Amino acid sequence: MGSTSDLPVMEKAALLLNELQVPFEMNALSAHRTPEAVEAFAQKAHLRGIKVIIAAAGMAAHLPGVIAAFTPLPVIGVPIRSSLDGMDALLAIVQMPPGIPVATVGINGALNAAILAVRMLSLEDKELEVRFMAYKEGLKKKIVEANEELKALKYPYKTN
Repeated sequence: MGSTSDLPVMEKAALLLNELQVPFEMNALSAHRTPEAVEAFAQKAHLRGIKVIIAAAGMAAHLPGVIAAFTPLPVIGVPIRSSLDGMDALLAIVQMPPGIPVATVGINGALNAAILAVRMLSLEDKELEVRFMAYKEGLKKKIVEANEELKALKYPYKTN
């Protein structure tokens, strides 16, 4: 993440990765304040066994693109709502030049970034795929339960 101020958003990704038993790192790296550290991280990540990088940034939001420029790994960008309701970050991440793609989720979409990363990792890890499918079943169960609760709500003109 660009700074620890992004942690409240990125914690959603950490919680899911932890729940699904996916080892992960968390770092505060700034494309503008610590560019050398970003370069070193990105260039060596695949050598350390990292398979996918989730990079979050707000405002100018260059971190995901800079990481993508220095690594052969897939990068998932998370635009952080900080100024302009996060639209500046979203556009900075999604509008990458040809040859330097960054998969981009919605503003503050850290959970979806983790889900996308897990789907990528599941291609080669069948045990993770099983855990992920159980997670998806849990999501389905929550909706079924929510509908049952909604049935109990009574309004004069409610027909179901």
